Amino acid sequence: MTIVTDRALLRCNNMSKKPRASWIETLTPALSTRSAEVGDKAARLAVALASDLPVSQGFVITQSACAVISAKLPKELQLNLREVLTELASQAGGTYGDPSRPLLLALRISAPENCPNPVDGILNVGLNDGTLAGLAQSSGDPRFAAECYRHFIQNYAHVVLGDDPVAFEEVLALFCEERGYLSEHEITGNDARELVSRFKGQYAANNSEAFPEDVFVQLEQSILALLRAWRAPRARAQRRLQGAAEDASCAIFVQAMTFGNLGEDSGMVRVTSRDAATGQAHVSGRFVKSVQGPDLSMKLAQAQDFSSLPDQVRKVLQVAVNKLESALGEPLDMECVLSRGVISIVAVKKAKLSTSATLNTLVDLVAKGHLQQEQALLRIDPISLDQLLHTTLSPDAVRQILATGLPASPGAVSGQVIFDAEEARKLAAAGEAVILVRPETLPEDIRGLHAADGVLTTRGGMTSHAAVIARGMGKPCVAGASTLRIDVQAGTLSGPSMVVNKGDMITLDGSTGQVLIGQQPVLKPQLSGNFATLLTWADAHRRMGVRANAETVQDARMARDLGAEGIGLCRSEHMFFEGERLLAIREMILADREKDRRAALAKTLPMLRADFAALFEIMAGLPVTLRLLDPPLHEFLPDAAADVEALARAIGTDVAATKRRIHDMHEQNPMLGHRGVRLLLSFPEIVDMQARAIFEAVTDVIRTTGRPPIPEIMVPLVVSRAEFDQVRVRIDAAAREVQSETGMTFDFRVGTMIELPRAALRAGDIAQSAEFFSFGTNDLTQTTFGISRDDSARFIGEYTARGIFTQDPFVSIDIDGVGELLELAVKRGRKSRPGIHLGICGEHGGDPKSIAFCEALGLDYVSCSPFRVPIARLAAAQASLRKLQK
Repeated sequence: MTIVTDRALLRCNNMSKKPRASWIETLTPALSTRSAEVGDKAARLAVALASDLPVSQGFVITQSACAVISAKLPKELQLNLREVLTELASQAGGTYGDPSRPLLLALRISAPENCPNPVDGILNVGLNDGTLAGLAQSSGDPRFAAECYRHFIQNYAHVVLGDDPVAFEEVLALFCEERGYLSEHEITGNDARELVSRFKGQYAANNSEAFPEDVFVQLEQSILALLRAWRAPRARAQRRLQGAAEDASCAIFVQAMTFGNLGEDSGMVRVTSRDAATGQAHVSGRFVKSVQGPDLSMKLAQAQDFSSLPDQVRKVLQVAVNKLESALGEPLDMECVLSRGVISIVAVKKAKLSTSATLNTLVDLVAKGHLQQEQALLRIDPISLDQLLHTTLSPDAVRQILATGLPASPGAVSGQVIFDAEEARKLAAAGEAVILVRPETLPEDIRGLHAADGVLTTRGGMTSHAAVIARGMGKPCVAGASTLRIDVQAGTLSGPSMVVNKGDMITLDGSTGQVLIGQQPVLKPQLSGNFATLLTWADAHRRMGVRANAETVQDARMARDLGAEGIGLCRSEHMFFEGERLLAIREMILADREKDRRAALAKTLPMLRADFAALFEIMAGLPVTLRLLDPPLHEFLPDAAADVEALARAIGTDVAATKRRIHDMHEQNPMLGHRGVRLLLSFPEIVDMQARAIFEAVTDVIRTTGRPPIPEIMVPLVVSRAEFDQVRVRIDAAAREVQSETGMTFDFRVGTMIELPRAALRAGDIAQSAEFFSFGTNDLTQTTFGISRDDSARFIGEYTARGIFTQDPFVSIDIDGVGELLELAVKRGRKSRPGIHLGICGEHGGDPKSIAFCEALGLDYVSCSPFRVPIARLAAAQASLRKLQK
């Protein structure tokens, strides 16, 4: 068997029935292209080697090997470790386990790219009573050698066997007290060796066995311990919370030890290539004297500025950082050991910058030729763009937390606590800042939602009514703050430990879900020119179109300003929840005769026509998808007795009869009730009025602008072609009537929203009549799972924590279930109508993971809330680029 190199990889015969994978790879420049096997840490250090920078020698136990290691190391791996250590000895100037010239090892996890790694490394592996003397001689400092040994015993006991480090700290404290030392740094000579003996005694007392003198036992147990920590529930949970795969594999990176605790000219240095706030190229850092490994993070508060380093060392580091940034094409943090004036690089990480700074850096790196546009686009998280579009809490804010809910819509805002939507609207009109606080919002709250500065609910999830509407309007929203109690009669909002009254000021942080006491300072968003530059690159590389869900002039203009290429969903019911329109639609609902219903609807026609015309003008020459009336009619009717009485007076009907009528129209399960196409078939006059309003708006816009709009009329909630056909007949008839009356011709499409499993299954049949499909994945997810998106927040977290769901299906598309229905509908729809236009208009249209799935399906566009349009533009470009890479 030969030692592994980049040309000859060690193989194992018994890893699996698949082609044999390598156990170990030595650290060489060639590893820079093999991050999938060796992890991000090792791959980045390989880039440093390729740039002729000083890196401690080492090797990697690959991800393939680590994936099959369980309770013990396979014998062949044990043999391979001995062989690769022999080669490492020739490079590092010491031999593993040799008492005279000992080679000591540092073991760390090398995680996949963008995967969090909460596992601490193990340093000084290979120290025992024999190698201690060799380290003391080679370093010329017996105290230093004993200190390394003592720290290793404690570190090994904690990581490998789970011992509490406090027990060892107590031994140290007692020893210092006995000998009169004020701190451990004063310990010298024989006392340092005596303290090692006491640590070994504590180890034996904790574990009923002596500290292992066999350096290969130390190595094996350290490897196994790192893998146990990587696979432990804590690490899995952290990966899940940060959006990485819970079951991600890892590699283990083994390096020859370099010592940063050899005196005043030794220590740890952390250097960064960019200013964290602006992204400006500027090498800076911190230096901690005489410290080693994990101690660095604990002692950064005592660190000296980068400028305190000797000029020669600082220049070496500046050159190294600039070289690496050019080679890696990204801002970076570099950790180095300074050992008696000699620099060794031990870690290279992507620097943590603000989103604005990241954009500035990427554009700068492209301009300098260090990155291609395609690479730059793939190096920013689309969700992070949200930070540039919304207000944020100032660092000076006082976080006195009343409660914490779900971060349903980003941004920070302060306002008065108001419990009633109509009162919120009136106060906002008077110039007051208002937070609408409700158990959950309903469609009739839409005016209050529009007027309020922020929304807080005690029930509901990330895709509840309040969350969806707030995101669409760009308003901060905290949803599902279940520890809060609303008492409307008393005018109080009660948290676990405090109470606020109606009219008191609170602050919502929609990015964290926190509800804070009082008015807090906020920072306004600042969109740099580089923001537009990045999105221009994204537009050049994406295939799918990006539209917005919008039904108001304000939302449509915002969407257009943010780059929307049309409206993918205009929920026309939102146009009825105000003033004379609301009264007219209520009059229509309560009418017993078709004649009276048509008369009531006629009052709304000019209002809707003006609304549709305004949208067509804003989206000049771009498609506008208009969904016909969808919700059950009882949602338009009042509940409160006073409101019912006022309605009866306004439309001239008997109060008692009005109450009975409203009661009779209430539905037990409205989401699956008399709504959508079912409603349109029962009341075809609604179709006639809305279609006429749309087509008259088309002709008005053609007259005024000379640019024909592109209306797409959507029939909601169909389950069969027969339903769709009967509604389409009336739409086509309305088009002919308007064309005959005006003498104008215009084009339009009629399609449907696929939001029920049966519609997906019958997509081939429906596509024979429908010219487009828009997937309503909010309702499709609800009906596929049998779960209410408004109520699921109570248990979805438990499901994801237990691994039943890998993610909230209302946030990212459930690929296995809902995704299969989408795939089937796309396939069958295209088979029946090859040119059918396909898009998605659920909240998933703004989720990067879901957008990647839409790209895989070959959808024509995604549609999302206006403030998510930039996110969708970037995510669509990334999806296209990754598809090309495959």
